[in-house]
Amino acid sequence: MSFDTLAPHYRWMEFVLAGEKLQRCRTAFLDVIPTPRNILLLGEGHGRGLVECGRRFRHAHITCADASESMLVQARRRWARSATGTAPIEFLHVDLLQELPLTRRPDLIITNFFLDCFQSEQLEQMIRRIGEMASRDACWLIADFQVAGHGLPRLRSRMMLWMMYVSFRRLTGLVAQKLTEPDPFLQPAGFTLHQRLTSEWGLLRSDWWHRLPPARS
Repeated sequence: MSFDTLAPHYRWMEFVLAGEKLQRCRTAFLDVIPTPRNILLLGEGHGRGLVECGRRFRHAHITCADASESMLVQARRRWARSATGTAPIEFLHVDLLQELPLTRRPDLIITNFFLDCFQSEQLEQMIRRIGEMASRDACWLIADFQVAGHGLPRLRSRMMLWMMYVSFRRLTGLVAQKLTEPDPFLQPAGFTLHQRLTSEWGLLRSDWWHRLPPARS
């Protein structure tokens, strides 16, 4: 799987196909979550979520990790052009299924339209590993697609997801053939769903998961 060839075109493709809908999902909870100290963005892609994190959390250390060097180039350029380009940041080019050499324990994890790229066993492994690295009180923000609940919205979302997976398999070599919900893997990692917002007939969702520290006796 490689998003390198797609990287230079991803921004205009997103705008043409979805306008600002995906960006609203990315930023849905940034203004209400506890102020983080160390932010980990996984599979950030072209950097629009990165810039918004830097704008809101100017004193946080940000680690932006992606398996695509071309996507990281796009993110670096967007970051350098932004007014927040002087905030502390670390870019990591890594295979997120194999390694993640973090120097800080994140208290905010962000995965925007990223977890949908993986098969069930890969997703379980990744969430478990990230959970082990995260702080005891970490938040996890997820923006992604989902299958809508019932009726026409459910049929519509299934059709759109099928088309997206067929397209991305051809363009990027994506291994996953269908959407796997991350919820069953987040819960064993100690995260509880705090709030969920849905949009676009139930196709899009923004999640705020929170790991609460053990109560003191």
